Amino acid sequence: MDLALLRTFVTVHRAGSFTRAAALLGLSQPAVTSQIRTLERQLGRPLFLRQARGVTPTTIGDELAHRAAPHLDALVEIAETGLDEESGVRTLHLAGPPEFTAARALPALTPLVAQGLAVRASFLGNSEDILDGLAAGHHDLAIATARPRGGLLTSTPLCDEEHVLVAAPRWAARLVPEVLLRRGAVILEQLPVVEVHESLPFVSRYWAAVFETKPAATATVIAPDLRAVLESAASGAGLAVLPRYLCEEALEQGRLVALLDPPVPPLRTYFLIVRAGTLALPHIARAHEWLLRASEDW
Repeated sequence: MDLALLRTFVTVHRAGSFTRAAALLGLSQPAVTSQIRTLERQLGRPLFLRQARGVTPTTIGDELAHRAAPHLDALVEIAETGLDEESGVRTLHLAGPPEFTAARALPALTPLVAQGLAVRASFLGNSEDILDGLAAGHHDLAIATARPRGGLLTSTPLCDEEHVLVAAPRWAARLVPEVLLRRGAVILEQLPVVEVHESLPFVSRYWAAVFETKPAATATVIAPDLRAVLESAASGAGLAVLPRYLCEEALEQGRLVALLDPPVPPLRTYFLIVRAGTLALPHIARAHEWLLRASEDW
């Protein structure tokens, strides 16, 4: 049996789509379709059921993937390890949210850089864009706040991010915590808001978790980077909802004040995501393990 056909088959099985598999393999969709049909003729069995959105493996298809995929991944590992030995350097293409990747992930990978790993980081604010880029083969490892579906991408919870409602001291001095707990949503909506988008994603998530309602406020300042939101809020532009890891230093310095201390603070989970089978590659596996280990202290 032709190994190229098996490689195409396993890629389609993981991607759930001829189109996405073609992008990963660097082939045209007709070429992928032709290879799958050739393999089906050789086996005398259908391997996929064609649907409006992608394909679903048959029982035979699932069985073949289960048996073939580990061996193909092992062959890829052998080939990639050989390349490592020849070049001495392997490059990790990492994608994730700009603030978290800059503040957490890249510093955590520094020891591996000292050991010969090269890193190329892509900053993407939208989880859908991050997952699409990973699925298309543009990245090796991704950090996102959405868990992927399907068999092409596999995810591992990395850490939880606590969100804090903050403002500059001059705004905080006007607010009474006890009153905020009773009428917080109404009172806070009278203040200017600093956010990353007009849809108020951070404020809306906080309002839903703490006040069980939607905010009626509109943003006064929009800056598509949480670091800019932090500086704007600290300068007195308005209230903001920020990850604690990002604003902890400003809180300690007194540049920002936490307006509320809810019994159950709003959390958001980050996931560490790879394409299925790529943890067989040593440089990706090492970075994956290193980030998981580092996240224990986050």
